[in-house]
Amino acid sequence: MRIIVGLVSVLVIVMGAQVSAASESGERPNIVILFADDLGYGDLGSYGHPYIRTPNLDRLAAEGQRWTDFYAAAPVCSPSRAALLTGRYPLRTGEYGRRVRVYFPDEAGGLSHDELTLAEMLESAGYRSGIFGKWHLGDRPDAMPTRHGFAEWFGIPYSNDMDWEDGVDFDRIVTMRGAGQDEQLAAISARRRVLYASPQPDAWQVPLVRSLRQSDGYLDEISERPADQTTLTKRYTREAIRFMRESGEHPFFVYLPYTMPHTPLFRSPEFEDRSLGGRYGDVIEEIDWSVGEVVGALKALGVVDNTLVIFTSDNGPWLTMLTEGGRAGLLRMGKGTTFEGGMRVPGIFSWPGQIQAGTISEIGSTLDLYRTIAAIAGTDGSRGVDGFDLSGVLFSKQPSPRNELAYYRAGELYAYRVGMWKLHLRTEGAYGEGQELVIHENPQLHHLGRDPSERFDIASQQPDVVRMIRQKIAAHQAGLTVLAPRMDERLKRLNLPVEG
Repeated sequence: MRIIVGLVSVLVIVMGAQVSAASESGERPNIVILFADDLGYGDLGSYGHPYIRTPNLDRLAAEGQRWTDFYAAAPVCSPSRAALLTGRYPLRTGEYGRRVRVYFPDEAGGLSHDELTLAEMLESAGYRSGIFGKWHLGDRPDAMPTRHGFAEWFGIPYSNDMDWEDGVDFDRIVTMRGAGQDEQLAAISARRRVLYASPQPDAWQVPLVRSLRQSDGYLDEISERPADQTTLTKRYTREAIRFMRESGEHPFFVYLPYTMPHTPLFRSPEFEDRSLGGRYGDVIEEIDWSVGEVVGALKALGVVDNTLVIFTSDNGPWLTMLTEGGRAGLLRMGKGTTFEGGMRVPGIFSWPGQIQAGTISEIGSTLDLYRTIAAIAGTDGSRGVDGFDLSGVLFSKQPSPRNELAYYRAGELYAYRVGMWKLHLRTEGAYGEGQELVIHENPQLHHLGRDPSERFDIASQQPDVVRMIRQKIAAHQAGLTVLAPRMDERLKRLNLPVEG
């Protein structure tokens, strides 16, 4: 066994030396992260969907690595995206909310400038970084991605169902809820739900923003309001490819966080009624088209063999949207929950000639991308303290250095995984799906290998496992400094309580 481990270590050292040598010659690998919004674990052909056709993603999965146990860092958007870009749990950065779960329009703050983003880390290594798509980490000028290491941004600042044309903004909704105006809120919700089912672009006033970092400051402009959401996927793709072409001798980092399949669902005319999976399937198939265009551009530029491409999602499917939402396959629940369907997502890695192809059933997380990319780019990723370097798995199929995962919801630890064992301390259903919060005096235990749908509680049969996981939780929490929830800050200006 020592000989085998030693050989594996040598392989990793050799790979590291190759990357370092490439770095010194100005050939650092390019990085492309393709990030879907609310995509379910079971929504791709390679992850089991029988009707949605995703040939480009399926090809990446077959020729690269398809991870079966890959996780978003949070079950909702803003905390998940912050964790991807920082390699740190949202509680450590304050990028979460106990009452307000994500950022909304007209935020006073946004992603903290105390954090060193993936783009800033790569910039220090000579990379040129661009984001083309949804940001959702603050919409003020000083919160824009160009203030966090990206050279340019073209996209929307928050979710595509915010900024309603009906004039009832988020602050008013929160105030009405605090005043107990339940009937009025129900009427607003019912009126809006109709628009989700038959979306019209002008029902939402979401802006499409272009922001450039220049030598003498920043150029920020609203290109379009409301954004024509039917063409967003195509325009993001076109802009990302242009950026790659214009990067010249610089290695590039392209972050392409798609607006879809977050509802309302929009797709271009070429993809209307194309999928057996309905409008949702049309949207996914257009995203798959985009992936094919990006990979095709990498080939045309002659850099596909020097580019790491990663595809994943920010959280699980939005089940309350019924047929307009996705599916988590055999996994339980979806977006907003800490059941597997809420946080386990597709994870596909491609780098021709470098990544060892295969299906990987080790644990990985978007938290790990920061340190993994830092290792590959030959730069310091030590700020990503909650992540692990997965390059050993990618290049030589070593066991993943991650054997544990914490599942947080609204700042509370709901569950914890060690190996195949998962312990639920709290359980709660998805937003709008009922199943009230239960704090378990006797936590529920599941073996995910034998019970991926989390149906059978076997805690009473495995007291030693429960005890072991409790010890792991104690160690995890002892090493985590928790900051105040930044997303609840807006409640203060409304004179509403932050806690409770």
